[in-house]
Amino acid sequence: MSPDPRTYPNRRQSALTATTLVDRAATLLDSGYRLALMSGHDDPDGFRVIYLFVAAQPDRRVELILTTSRSTPQIPSLAALSFPAGRFERELHDLFGIEVVGHPLPRRLVLHQHWPDGWYPMRRDAGPPPDFGDVDEPYPFLTVAGTGVYEIPVGPIHAGLIEPGHFRFSVVGETILKLKARLWFVHKGIEKLAEGKLIADVLPLAERVSGDTTAGHALAFCLAVEEARDWPVSPQTQVLRAILLELERLYNHVTDIGALCNDVGYGIANAHAQRIREQLLRLNKQVTGHRLLRGAIAPGGARVRALPEPQVLTAIAADIQEIVDIALGNSVVLDRMTGTAVLSLDQARDIGTLGYVARASGHDHDARRDHPFTPSTAGVAAAAHSSGDVLARLLTRVDEIHNSVVLISQLLETRPPLTAENAKPTWLTVGRTSGIGLVEGWRGTIAHRVELGPDGRVSRLKIVDPSFFNWPALPVALADTIVPDFPLTNKSFNLSYAGNDL
Repeated sequence: MSPDPRTYPNRRQSALTATTLVDRAATLLDSGYRLALMSGHDDPDGFRVIYLFVAAQPDRRVELILTTSRSTPQIPSLAALSFPAGRFERELHDLFGIEVVGHPLPRRLVLHQHWPDGWYPMRRDAGPPPDFGDVDEPYPFLTVAGTGVYEIPVGPIHAGLIEPGHFRFSVVGETILKLKARLWFVHKGIEKLAEGKLIADVLPLAERVSGDTTAGHALAFCLAVEEARDWPVSPQTQVLRAILLELERLYNHVTDIGALCNDVGYGIANAHAQRIREQLLRLNKQVTGHRLLRGAIAPGGARVRALPEPQVLTAIAADIQEIVDIALGNSVVLDRMTGTAVLSLDQARDIGTLGYVARASGHDHDARRDHPFTPSTAGVAAAAHSSGDVLARLLTRVDEIHNSVVLISQLLETRPPLTAENAKPTWLTVGRTSGIGLVEGWRGTIAHRVELGPDGRVSRLKIVDPSFFNWPALPVALADTIVPDFPLTNKSFNLSYAGNDL
């Protein structure tokens, strides 16, 4: 199947064969591109796989398109070239039944062992699922044996409101030898739910991919739709959206800073951080009418009730800085965070980490700068930390709070209106049209890829939350740490179960 019948300004598409895919992907990776997304498509005449590679300075996007037959769907593995590719390929096999030839670890990723064999839920002809197996069947964890080695199971049900995830520790004494994180307990089928729906009906799904990332996922979806529809959006619209994105970053980073202090027994800092978080949530409601910023961003526009006042945000940034300074002045807090759960630059790069997890290790990706949807964000400061420990992940958040306040103040100087809407295109392109949305959410780069049918409905939506890239880094950082540091380390990553378990 050929690429889209349109030309995109910063995206190139190439249809390849199985014999040329690996070499082309290797060339892109060697040239500084990274694999941002893999998307499977069940077309009438076979299966199609889209590989999205992106690079920065300037913003470049390349899609490699590979088709395979319906009777024996096969693609070659890129796992030897890219760690994220290996995980995307396992997801692709679980959901579409496409065999990945040469994969070094061809076991399930998304579907647990009790899911029926031979039933692939993303296929158009999947139908109702057959009977499931025994949900109590033990998961085949890798057993680490040796004198004094024992296992500690944690989850999948946890105290508090977090979603389910199971962690299996292999431990000697208090030292963690190996951690296995088992996710996808609540695979919700969001991408399947989006198929065949109107754009307006998919937007609420995008807002709810991960509840703490409403603006990030809504914006990524809208950018993808606007590219697919060739829907021009004014600079004022993009400025409003950028302000909302930074407000989301602020309240989440403040929350994490308090929780990290709480995990080392410094509860007073957490109490004050939660006080500031509440101020920011109330500010969100004042600005948009919703504490989590829902309903403010839509395809072709953005709408707010009020604009934040720069002096209020500056005071909040100073308040949180004072809390951090007091906390890090406590030797217990500083000692617990310094040198704990180090993720090295090489590890962060090889795993493909994103966001503050990557930046704290010196791996500086930021879509505001690398893939800007408005020139106003292209000057975001580079990461200032590289030690890759819990302390670096805390300080990276602190830096981003200050950077966000400065950026919001600069954006407000352009005097954006409260409502900025752009007329919807009245035409529909014959054939398949696609769009990409890349957004630096507060956890890292979010990617949405949408395809629209001739009727304007969504025929395929692929979503990649940064947590998909960052979850594999958590066990790596925890190797040779002690069990009591797991809650602290886990909070320093603060990955989304909901964003991962789509």
